Amino acid sequence: MKYANFKEYDIANGPGIRFSLFVSGCTHHCKGCFNPETWDFNYGKPFTKDVEDYILKELGHEFYEGLTLLGGEPMEPVNQKGLLPLVKRFKELYPHKTIWCFTGYLFDKDLLGHFAKVMPETMELLKRIDVLVDGEFMLDKKDVTLLFKGSSNQRTIDVQKSLTTGKIVSWDPGDTSMSPNSKI
Repeated sequence: MKYANFKEYDIANGPGIRFSLFVSGCTHHCKGCFNPETWDFNYGKPFTKDVEDYILKELGHEFYEGLTLLGGEPMEPVNQKGLLPLVKRFKELYPHKTIWCFTGYLFDKDLLGHFAKVMPETMELLKRIDVLVDGEFMLDKKDVTLLFKGSSNQRTIDVQKSLTTGKIVSWDPGDTSMSPNSKI
């Protein structure tokens, strides 16, 4: 797996201060994508153990609410395999911090309906992701007033509640139980 970039002290891709990792590779090619260079699976730098170690060390700072995965497309099969060790280690080290993931794939149709049936990594990732923003960015549905998403077709899903109930549960920005570090 390759990554395009990472952003420290990110406040745009989830609540609080986050460490955001932009992976390379995406097959959606959404019109109006803000990161079209990340469509190329060979773009950027190799995601090595040293990079993973650096990210995890940085996330140890108390001010970080958590890790955000975006791209490119974190849920592309090759990226799932590359991200799983990072996500597992992150949740072991920082169980009180959250993982957000932005994907063009749909939670129910694509991730649970297809990928989870053919790739064990999908469920292993989903068991550790707290919030998933799903759905391709649609330029004709672009809405800059939306919280943490770009177009009105996208959903912000509380993954753990959705997996437990068997139905899609929207993330509630007022739910402070998801992020004990949140200050009100």
